[in-house]
Amino acid sequence: MKRVIHWFRRDLRLHDNTALYDACRRAEEVIPVFIFEDALRTGPDVGAARLQFLLNSLGVLRENLRAKGSDLFIRFGKSETEIPKLARELKADAVFANIRYEPYAQQRDARVFNALNEMGIGFETFKDAVVWHEEEILTQAGRPFTVFTPYAKAWKTRRSPPPCPALNVKALRVAETIRPEDLPRDSATFGFPCAQTIFAAGEQEGLRRLDRFLRKSVFDYATARDLADVDGTSQLSAHLRAGTIGIRTVLAKLAAARERATTAAQRNSCDGFLDELIWREFYLQVLHNFPHVMRGAFRPEYNALEWSGTDEQFAAWCEGRTGYPIVDAAMRCLNATGWMHNRLRMIVAMFLTKDLLINWQRGERYFMQQLVDGDLAANNGGWQWSAGTGTDAAPYFRIFNPTSQALKCDPKGEFVRRWIPELANVPDDSIHEPWSEPLLAPKYPQRIVLHEEQRPKALAMFAKVKG
Repeated sequence: MKRVIHWFRRDLRLHDNTALYDACRRAEEVIPVFIFEDALRTGPDVGAARLQFLLNSLGVLRENLRAKGSDLFIRFGKSETEIPKLARELKADAVFANIRYEPYAQQRDARVFNALNEMGIGFETFKDAVVWHEEEILTQAGRPFTVFTPYAKAWKTRRSPPPCPALNVKALRVAETIRPEDLPRDSATFGFPCAQTIFAAGEQEGLRRLDRFLRKSVFDYATARDLADVDGTSQLSAHLRAGTIGIRTVLAKLAAARERATTAAQRNSCDGFLDELIWREFYLQVLHNFPHVMRGAFRPEYNALEWSGTDEQFAAWCEGRTGYPIVDAAMRCLNATGWMHNRLRMIVAMFLTKDLLINWQRGERYFMQQLVDGDLAANNGGWQWSAGTGTDAAPYFRIFNPTSQALKCDPKGEFVRRWIPELANVPDDSIHEPWSEPLLAPKYPQRIVLHEEQRPKALAMFAKVKG
């Protein structure tokens, strides 16, 4: 082929990029393009932190392309309009892109395919964001998995592919017939000013973060991953979502780290991190095979749950003033940084649904509006798991006690004190139960509900639907 457009989407990197690698291998000229879809800057789920991370990642990608003698061509609008228009202007033979798994993205890609097909221009898509996608891993009955453990077991029986070979950068070109539009630097340009302090973005930063994690922290992952005030997780989620790092690169480097492990505990920690990467693919295949989860419960009977929580309670949860320190600290951290530790996500999600009895979909949307790594599949899957409406085998009667959970993930209260200065003078043995020392925290709010009273209400709410 003479000329191919590589359409960047959630693969904002040059290395280990399947569609880009194939384009540079098969075409004489490759023109890199990114479309600022209307959905990226409109709609109820747009988040300033995620939008700013995208802009920062695109800025790094453009710099990397310019260093190779190319550029990133930006367009604004609908892809089904802009991609065919660019393909015509550039006299492209084909458009290459990596597969997106969200149902709305696949519907959009179908429209792009039809438009290009009418023009006699090819549209090829490639597996890149996952190792095994859609219906590649099925049960013995040929159906999609709906429980994680057997899915993970089947996933591990397959040999993961290696990262893509080195890119033929000579194929990357500047399209001299079109002018590259300026890239906005600030999410406020789109009406979403980012007040959060977010992770550094870009391909080099993703690789740096991965390497730092695999040098040491991965070997303590099994125990440190649940500690809120310890840097025991990879914090790669935003990079995996934006595609500033490739999953095959992560797996290859993880396998090399596991080879360096000297104890069974270290190998177990590496395996635990692998499980978290598999969770990501599990939820993506759930979203693809059961798209109704975008609109309601995975188990449809749970759409009839009678949520009784109030708007005032929801606002208190969002703002971190429920009277439960671990919940409030986690929410304040989210609001300030756009990120939350995975264990804390489960704690606050279960508190919203099982203590405040508020519909999980309200929490799901709030997370998408705040998270720098907000991903439809992972966010939906995590919320439904916590709420008890999802794919788990026995979900609804799992109810976290926020105080006992806090003692496990923040035993000395260091995380709580960092985010709740009102509790600075409360001793360790009372930090997670400040109501026992009210005179030491006069400015901290009282509990808006009592866990011991709400737990039976939650069980009764589910029992009524199941009955």
